[in-house]
Amino acid sequence: MTKRRLFLLILILALPLFLRAEGGKAKYVFYFIGDGMGINHVTLGEYWSAYNQGAWGSFPLNFSAFESIGFASSFSASNLITDSAAGGTALATGEKTNNGMLAIASDSTTILKSVATAASENGFRVGITTTVGLNHATPAAFYSHNINRENYYQIASEICTSNFEFFAGGGIIDYKGKHNYKKSIYKDIEKSGYTIAFGLDEYHQIMENRPEKLLMVQKDINVNSFTPALRATKKDMQQKDLISSAIEFLYTENGTGFFLMSESGMIDWFSHGNRGMEVAAEVLSLAEAVDVALGFYNEHPDETLIVITADHETGGLSLASESGYQIFFDKWTKDPASDSDAHIGWTTTSHSAANVPIFAVGVNSELFRGRMDNTDIPKKICEAMGITL
Repeated sequence: MTKRRLFLLILILALPLFLRAEGGKAKYVFYFIGDGMGINHVTLGEYWSAYNQGAWGSFPLNFSAFESIGFASSFSASNLITDSAAGGTALATGEKTNNGMLAIASDSTTILKSVATAASENGFRVGITTTVGLNHATPAAFYSHNINRENYYQIASEICTSNFEFFAGGGIIDYKGKHNYKKSIYKDIEKSGYTIAFGLDEYHQIMENRPEKLLMVQKDINVNSFTPALRATKKDMQQKDLISSAIEFLYTENGTGFFLMSESGMIDWFSHGNRGMEVAAEVLSLAEAVDVALGFYNEHPDETLIVITADHETGGLSLASESGYQIFFDKWTKDPASDSDAHIGWTTTSHSAANVPIFAVGVNSELFRGRMDNTDIPKKICEAMGITL
């Protein structure tokens, strides 16, 4: 082969990389984290979706049909089975830490930067949303740094200095401190420049004159998680409402783009309780939220990236707790005791060491195919955005 032909071959092989670097950056990023969601949780949602529509077999969820699918290891720096603090830190910062710690390295000293902070520093508008408390472990890993995930008041105080434009969730845990003896953290958040909306109605009123920064929680200040999807009514805020509100607030025509993290926190909670039908409902609620993001993606297909993953698997969910080659959805009810009747089983009320799934669609979604570590995911998101972590 001549030198000229070799040069042309190298140029042809490298062309896709040049094209991506020049014109293929993700301007709008949706980063969904199904807390505790293993592949069997997704599969259960697929079977349950088909059953509810009177069909045999399973129907793919919108995100399980994405063009790019992978899986990630989830161990922490201290344990083969991670907790949500270390798992959230890995997904936020691209670094391992010890269980119980938030965005601080395993040396207990080094501060770790999150993909959300990196996005903000590069001019992207940033939103952090969750169906549970905004200072719970997973969302906190994106804006806070703390040696102990249960220092809820201190963690919430870092919302004030995050410089992120949008926060929304179930509420704030211990907003007056552990024993209710401190001033309301909402006052500090408001002083730092955030307009606070208690419920969707207030949010819509406030959006008539969109503020620079906004935090939205539920109407009842003493509640810090959403009504579970299986019991929710039309008046109850759900994750899909967070996504539509975040898009409305963060998107500006001809703007610099946005990064939005959204956690489905109660997949984990109901998996801890081994409550099968509640888990399936939360997975389907996540799919509804993803559907809102897909609506945005369809309007901006060349600029949008959607990634869905999990911080760990919870419950050791099994779709065959008994012999007999069958799952009996006709015997399944809201009562968790019916899980065994349906042949849906659990091996633990805690987390497991199982790998977690990754689903991606949009700009540079091919980066998320195959096996990787959970710390690779935020690094790949930054690569897709054309920024560094």
